[in-house]
Amino acid sequence: MDAQREVEVKLGVPDGFEPPHLVDLAGVDRVAVRTLRLRATYWDSEDRRLARGGLTLRHRTGEGRPRWTLKTATSTPGGLDREEISVPGPGTQVPPALQDPLTARLRGAELHGLAQVRTLRTTTLLFDAQGDELVEVVDDEVTVLRDGAVVDGWRELEVEQRPHGRKVAKRVVAALLRAGATDVDQTPKGVRALGAGDEPDLPEAPPIKSAGDLVRASLANGLRSIVEQDLAVRRQLPDAVHQLRVACRRLRSDLRTFAVLLDEPRTDELRGELSWLAGSLGAARDLEVLRERVHVRAREGDPLDVGPVDALLAEQEEVAAASAAEALRSPRYLVLLQLLHDVAVSPQLSELAEQRARDVVPGLVDRAAAKLGKALRRLDLDSPDTTWHRARIKAKQARYAAEAAAPVLGRPSKHAKRLQTRLGEHQDAVVAAERLLVIAAEHPDLAVLCARLAERERLVARSVRRSLLAY
Repeated sequence: MDAQREVEVKLGVPDGFEPPHLVDLAGVDRVAVRTLRLRATYWDSEDRRLARGGLTLRHRTGEGRPRWTLKTATSTPGGLDREEISVPGPGTQVPPALQDPLTARLRGAELHGLAQVRTLRTTTLLFDAQGDELVEVVDDEVTVLRDGAVVDGWRELEVEQRPHGRKVAKRVVAALLRAGATDVDQTPKGVRALGAGDEPDLPEAPPIKSAGDLVRASLANGLRSIVEQDLAVRRQLPDAVHQLRVACRRLRSDLRTFAVLLDEPRTDELRGELSWLAGSLGAARDLEVLRERVHVRAREGDPLDVGPVDALLAEQEEVAAASAAEALRSPRYLVLLQLLHDVAVSPQLSELAEQRARDVVPGLVDRAAAKLGKALRRLDLDSPDTTWHRARIKAKQARYAAEAAAPVLGRPSKHAKRLQTRLGEHQDAVVAAERLLVIAAEHPDLAVLCARLAERERLVARSVRRSLLAY
């Protein structure tokens, strides 16, 4: 599997357009031109869930080996910022390496080859004096077929910059515009070929007027975050498991904060399933954090050789990661995704949600802040760990409530976030100490080492308590 990022600009081509001599541009030493005949089949669900989300999946021939390509697209002021994931192979069946990343987008829907695109492509590559590629300019004559019949066709230019070709790419676009090319919609070719329409598959956050609008925004943003982090987890990107877990917890917290604005029988089930998903990811994330902490604690005071402990934790983390991956491939997860999508698209709201957001939301945020204040007043140096953990949960809920209400109340203070961070450090230290003592009991050969590490974690927890109580 090959992954790469491309930044491109699409331009329209009027009748009689004559391309300029790009070799004359500053920074360009020479050009190379070639012509290709490409055939591509674009795959999607029957309701075009991928295309409506800005993704395209195609199988193409005519340029080396037959190849599958999955593209994501983000609109930027300068055009499209796209990421490509490619897998060579025949076009009979979507490869698992590309099917799996689409799980959260498809929500169980099947993929079919829905549109065929024939392209006569003239490619001009621009090189600098060192022979490095700077820019690729593509002139495409496109014919679209569905069910074997021609349904559309057009001509377009694409200017794709290479890593060191940003300045030259700008000059190329300017030269093409001067020659008569036109600015056009940056819709990807595959999305246009599929005839996906303008209705997005994932709901978008509305302008905030009523309190209900804030609920809709929270659900839409929560769904989008989970879908985006799902892809990041499957691609094993850094911190992705943590961010997916945070997305679940944030949405659960918002559903609690805005409970009085919902008359939604599916809320309890949704919160329960989000809790299941976050829990399924928890073991892998906790072990990731614990391994980091073990190495930090080992450098405090007398250095400790924690290699044997880390090796054991690495094995446990591998098992936990496999369990998390299994959860993301389970039928239960697909049901959760569809439930969340259905609720986000059409939430059932209470009468209170019809009122102005400015009249309702401040009270909900204040309620979360008051619960945090009550939890903090219960803390002292010798309070049970569970009491400190409850305070952390309340800090998290107060923070998320204030951040969710930001479109109405403005940017929140960082007080709750700072509290959550410090209380989170306390909880991580407590959990680490407990886990290390379990390892000590189960592995006598590591007992002394784990006990020393656990004692250092308890000192960290004690220090956090003192600093917070002094604050």
